[in-house]
Amino acid sequence: MTDDRARGGGDGGQVAVEFLGMVPVILLTLALLWQVVLVGYTYTLAGNAADEAARACAVGDDGPAAARRHIDGAWSASGGDCGGPSDGITTVVVEIEVPVLVPGVGGLFRVTGKAGAVSEEKR
Repeated sequence: MTDDRARGGGDGGQVAVEFLGMVPVILLTLALLWQVVLVGYTYTLAGNAADEAARACAVGDDGPAAARRHIDGAWSASGGDCGGPSDGITTVVVEIEVPVLVPGVGGLFRVTGKAGAVSEEKR
């Protein structure tokens, strides 16, 4: 019986080579999953900021300031302006850019959050 190692054959180190080949695939998968998490979180931030801005506008406060208070500093947002009440409902639109992998770096696309609240201003 001959030893495979003596002949220079065998599968020693094969697992290490296969692992090194899979590392880029694993890292790419993790990066894509993280990007999906950021997209979802940005939608949540946009909706919450729009809700808070609408509540502020409904009582006559500053809507854009209320929206900015509820958005993390790494996300860039616009909107939150108080629309005139139509049929007694004040509507607000907030747009936030989805970051690319790291909050505060670049923007992939814009996410829109829209909310309304019953106007409570005294006339």
